[in-house]
Amino acid sequence: MKNLNNYIEHTLLKQDATKQELKKLLDEAVEHKFLGVCVNPVNIKFVKNYLGDSDVKIVTVVGFPLGASRSDAKAYEAKLAIEDGADEVDMVLNVSLMKDKEFEAVQADVETVKKACGDKKLKVILETDFLTRDEIETACKLCINAKADFVKTSTGFVKNGVGAKAEDVELMYKTVSPFGLEVKASAGIRDKEAALKMINAGATRLGTSAGVEIVK
Repeated sequence: MKNLNNYIEHTLLKQDATKQELKKLLDEAVEHKFLGVCVNPVNIKFVKNYLGDSDVKIVTVVGFPLGASRSDAKAYEAKLAIEDGADEVDMVLNVSLMKDKEFEAVQADVETVKKACGDKKLKVILETDFLTRDEIETACKLCINAKADFVKTSTGFVKNGVGAKAEDVELMYKTVSPFGLEVKASAGIRDKEAALKMINAGATRLGTSAGVEIVK
């Protein structure tokens, strides 16, 4: 597999990230021609300015990392992020609603954010560590109904969580790909072997902070 850089969203979402770490991330993304960077919303304007006319996409997160914000708050966060220069938005599913089988509310949550995103791509983070296989499949179907563009495995913020698993990615891919949605695998992808495993399972994007190690 060549051109692994075309799959990678080089990611820095940790709470204590410094501006110096952010600049390093952006320099690496440009150097290695990564598809994108994934950063917290507060950093979008800085990133947009720093990257200038680079082709690196700016991806951000909303309702992160719990997914427990109100739908209108997630939507407003997405709207502001796009105004600041975000190219794509990754929202966190309301996992509590999913576990309570309040499927209409789960779908409505995604629809509200998608409406705010307009023509910008929306990825929905399912947080697969918390879900059964049946729940993952159902969540994918709700995202199809809500007109999302991607389903994504994980935030990487679950304590003792595994993150992306190839079998989950494969299930997600089989469920959504006939309807034109794609799969982003994220959390725990730290080397080339893990990256290839996710791609072979159906992922077209990889969210990882280990992008440089993977392509080297």
